[in-house]
Parts: sequence; structure tokens; C-alpha cells
Amino acid sequence: MARVVAFDYGTKRIGVAVTDPLQIIATGLTTVRPKDVVEFLKNYMQTEEVELFVVGEPRQMDGTASQSTPHVKGFITILKKAFPTVPIERIDERFTSKMASAAISQSGLKKIDRQNKSLIDTVAATIILQSWMERRGFLGLY
Repeated sequence: MARVVAFDYGTKRIGVAVTDPLQIIATGLTTVRPKDVVEFLKNYMQTEEVELFVVGEPRQMDGTASQSTPHVKGFITILKKAFPTVPIERIDERFTSKMASAAISQSGLKKIDRQNKSLIDTVAATIILQSWMERRGFLGLY
């Protein structure tokens, strides 16, 4: 099997998380600046097989598109153009950044580390990926 890569898109940083090759565990990988994401993925995919991209889709509380939606759509277009053979799935990302902040605050890290926005983005991408995996039943929850 190949890995699944998930993204928490932001205009300043993109959180990136990956599964293991058996798609059992989701792990935060890094954050990347939007202008560097294609180069980063090309390098990553030279050593790792990727079968799917999962992109967090921002939504309002009522399910409608958020202000960030056009940016995410642009990001998806870039991914499709650069990696036409890799399918892309979108998943609702409401509350992932808040969930990431809560998880980090409970982790016992120092306050300065808890405020690291890159860490929050990476954890948010991991939550997006875990949500996708749960929806697919990969964690044995179904």
C-alpha cells in the first residue's frame, strides 16, 4: 500500500500529515509555505509512494463555504496540475485548529511551544487525516 497525505491549508503555512504505508497510523509531518509545497511534495514522493491527497475544506457552522474556501480551491488546482495521477479528497475541517490547540495545551509542552503556529497546523493536518481514516473505517471503529 501507499501513504495518504493530508493538508491543513493556510495562506501562510500548510500543515502536512501522512499515514504509514499500511494506512493505520496518522502522523504529523511538517509545515510548508504555500509557495514551497509542490517542490516539497516532489521531493517527498521520490522516496515515498503516495496514493491519495486529503485536503481539509473550511466550512462555516451552517456548512456553507468560508472565506478561506477560494484559497483551498486554488491549492487543490495546484495539486491537480502538479500531480495529475494522485486523486484528491476533501474533508470537513471545522474545528481542527481548535482541536489541535486543545491537544497541544494538554500535552505538557511549555507555553512558548504551545503557541507555535507551525505545530498547530501540523497537528490540525493530523486531525484531518485521522478524521478521514475514521470515516473510511481504517481504525477499526466500524
